[in-house]
Amino acid sequence: MKNGEGRRLNKGAAEDDDEEEEDDMDLEAWERSYAEDRSWEALQEDESGLLQPIDNSAIYHAQYRRRLHLLFRLLKAQILCAFIEFYELLIGLETISSEMDFKPSRMAVVAKHVEAFIREFFDQNPLSQIGLATIKDGVAHCLTDLGGSPESHIKALMGKLTCSGDSSLQNGLDLVHGFLDQIPSYGHREVLILYSALSTCDPGDIMETIQKCKKSKIRCSVIGLSAEMFICKHLCQETGGTYSVALDEFHFKELILDHAPPPPAIAEFAIANLIKMGFPQRAAEGSISICSCHKEAKVGVGYTCPRCKARVCELPTECRICGLQLVSSPHLARSYHHLFPIAPFDEVPPSRLNDAHGRSQSTCFGCQQSLVNPGNKPGLSVACPKCKKYFCLECDIYIHESLHNCPGCESFRHSKPVTASGKR
Repeated sequence: MKNGEGRRLNKGAAEDDDEEEEDDMDLEAWERSYAEDRSWEALQEDESGLLQPIDNSAIYHAQYRRRLHLLFRLLKAQILCAFIEFYELLIGLETISSEMDFKPSRMAVVAKHVEAFIREFFDQNPLSQIGLATIKDGVAHCLTDLGGSPESHIKALMGKLTCSGDSSLQNGLDLVHGFLDQIPSYGHREVLILYSALSTCDPGDIMETIQKCKKSKIRCSVIGLSAEMFICKHLCQETGGTYSVALDEFHFKELILDHAPPPPAIAEFAIANLIKMGFPQRAAEGSISICSCHKEAKVGVGYTCPRCKARVCELPTECRICGLQLVSSPHLARSYHHLFPIAPFDEVPPSRLNDAHGRSQSTCFGCQQSLVNPGNKPGLSVACPKCKKYFCLECDIYIHESLHNCPGCESFRHSKPVTASGKR
């Protein structure tokens, strides 16, 4: 091939690349996410016939950023963590929420991830309660009262997805303030606002409402779906919350799920207190009794309050008759790990992948996968500061976010020999 022909070919390829870039710039944000991702083109088949990404660098960096965020959250949680939360989720249903910059629309994306958030919240905070409220037509509406049933909240949310009118941030804050101001002192009061509007139509001075929330020790956080607003940022700064703006659907999912774990209690808001709790017995099969929650007769379903003998449908909840907090032992155990989180693992360079006896260890203790990438590119390895076992990045995140126990420490604990106390 002549040099002139090679230059013409290169020039033609460059022009094609420029045309593709111009076409990408003409696409919408949600269309560019698919065009840039092309995840179906980044797969290959390994020796065992499974599909895996060709380039793991993007996944690795995402996992590393997630681990840094997890470590930051664990370090804060060691100060003091809220044991029982009373959470109000305030959703903006103004007209702009029906925009289609998120696929298929903002409201559809919000509804999908709010459902996932409610399930994740109760999975990590089984003793806490959530209430749902909406803002549309300049008025705040209560969807559900504070309660511990995820299914009732999701059912109420799915039937109220119409968007109309303007938004009033002050009316929304006044509504949730009335609910959370009556919460006992041991409960952590939290408000998460999903706000799409670029303005707020308030009937009075919103600054007074913000100070009222601050005085009642209500922590307000905002996730915006449009541009940044000064009033939302000021609200979060005054009440100790966080303010962020979602860039796309994936970013919005990360932002809302970050609010599922219990936040570290603010020093001036943290109050230690004793809480009376009851452990009810499950009703016998075939027994008929009136449920105090729904005020109707049910057969063999529910639990009996140990104080007043009233019947409730599900746990955890608060007895409608005597006001006793009714829980089960698994709920209490799942809430316990937030008070005493597992210590963060230490990063280990690839040259120090040795166990306590100096032997080389190239596999993760958790998943038994190699700690060295196929392309001879060493990945991040971590080690438990107590048992000195090595783990990969994925197992590190899983242990701290879901398992809440170190497999290495548990294996040492169960492998200790049992010695006889008596002598012959």
